[in-house]
Amino acid sequence: MKSGRSNLTTKSEDCFVRNDILRKIMNWNGTVSLLIACLEFLLLFNLLIFAEKNKLNKIAITMVALLAAYQTMEFLMCQVELQSSFFPYFAFIIISFLPPLNLSLTLGLTHTLKSPVYLIFIPAILFSVYYTFVTPEFAVTSCTVIYATYHYPLGDLFGFFYYLPILISIILLALFVRKESDKKKKLVGKVLLFGAVFISIPPLLGFSLMFAGSYAAISAVESVMCKFAFVYSLCLAFVCIYNSPFKDERNYLKYLSGYK
Repeated sequence: MKSGRSNLTTKSEDCFVRNDILRKIMNWNGTVSLLIACLEFLLLFNLLIFAEKNKLNKIAITMVALLAAYQTMEFLMCQVELQSSFFPYFAFIIISFLPPLNLSLTLGLTHTLKSPVYLIFIPAILFSVYYTFVTPEFAVTSCTVIYATYHYPLGDLFGFFYYLPILISIILLALFVRKESDKKKKLVGKVLLFGAVFISIPPLLGFSLMFAGSYAAISAVESVMCKFAFVYSLCLAFVCIYNSPFKDERNYLKYLSGYK
């Protein structure tokens, strides 16, 4: 009798192990994050080699590096299943500096602000310091093939300071494109404006659903937005290469754009 129960228990354990192995094999969570991370690291590698290291390009390259780092973190959390609160905390620290960097890039292009630009990084720094003390409150609540959802403290306040620099960048770039006479700078402004508007689609949809009574989507906005930001990383790569001196026979971007 005992032998029968033992065999039944062993079979149940074996079945559980097989199901667990099968679940891990069939787990595609974070796959899109891995794909985008690889593409963004490839972009970063090319920019580090071919792009001139001027002020604007350094900011753009830093943004591409941060986007690639975030996608890597999301893959590790969703596919490798790193469960520690440190990992979503670190992912949020990474993305906290993207909007001020984007605004800094915009201000550098448009020459709008003459006062110290580092002031726009104060909210990101303050959130980074505060979140260090409440790291255990961070959690990945769900993962899918495309995105992840998070729980993190001060979500509404973080969202305000996160999206405000992006909105300011869009306004400044729109004004710059309308007034700028230099064809090269105007093209750079148009590319950055397109990228900034494109990455704004997820938060606009998220807030629309929230006002309609659906609050589930808002927790995934940052993750989906960073997926959309792959297009913005392409825009940044274009700006970096276009903003770098090449010999005429290699400067294909100028010919493609029609700029002489």
